[in-house]
Amino acid sequence: MAKHFVKQAKQYADTRPSYPPQLFHFIASKTPSHHLAWDVGTGSGQAAKSIAAIYKNVIATDASDKQLEFAAKLPNVRYQHTPSTMSMTELEQKVAPQGTIDLVTIAQALHWFNHPTFYKQVKWVLKKPHGVIAAWCYYVPRLSDEVDKVFDKFYKNDSSPYWDPARKLVDDNYRNIDFPFEPVDGVDHTGPFEFVSEVVMDLEHYLGYIRSWSAYQTAKDKGVELLGEDIVEKFKVAWGENEPKVAKFPLYLRIGRVGDDA
Repeated sequence: MAKHFVKQAKQYADTRPSYPPQLFHFIASKTPSHHLAWDVGTGSGQAAKSIAAIYKNVIATDASDKQLEFAAKLPNVRYQHTPSTMSMTELEQKVAPQGTIDLVTIAQALHWFNHPTFYKQVKWVLKKPHGVIAAWCYYVPRLSDEVDKVFDKFYKNDSSPYWDPARKLVDDNYRNIDFPFEPVDGVDHTGPFEFVSEVVMDLEHYLGYIRSWSAYQTAKDKGVELLGEDIVEKFKVAWGENEPKVAKFPLYLRIGRVGDDA
């Protein structure tokens, strides 16, 4: 995962959406205690800063040193660079001892992971039986009929060849992602539960968001500029007056608890 975002780490930090308070309140309501959370694949800390407002301590890890450089520094957040795959010994040294974590979160990153290995580690660090794992992704933003029409054609036809196959899990809204956990209290399934993240964007911010994509960087590495003059002009015409617009990112949450049998 780390290699996909090294070159555009600052763009990622500057243009990616934050997440709605309702998401974190829902997640926090499902963990009996709020002492320690582990935010995995934290990137530049978009989720970690919100988790830190609810949980006493947060360990935020990422395999990209470059992305961690742009994370907001907070007194109760420990940012930790980790290898893409950790041994159980490294997990205990760099993250936490067995059975000590209340919540594991993964924002817009679970589709990149080796799921059997990662889930084994999650089940090891979470408190039993009520430790919670929450993973979410967001899909493409909706702004206006005119802009969305240009975007949808661009996403389907121009960018499609450059997405990693793991992106299909996001396109499916995490409905088909492996998630071997029990439903949390008050619900009878593990999701996806739907939320919306709203971001005010001008056209340059919107184009910067596209440039933060892994697919954009993959295309660029192959000598292809996805946002050539012709497509940028189409976005300008669709946008109209260069005034900010509200971009609505649909967000999909999978949430479960570890249970007794992990």
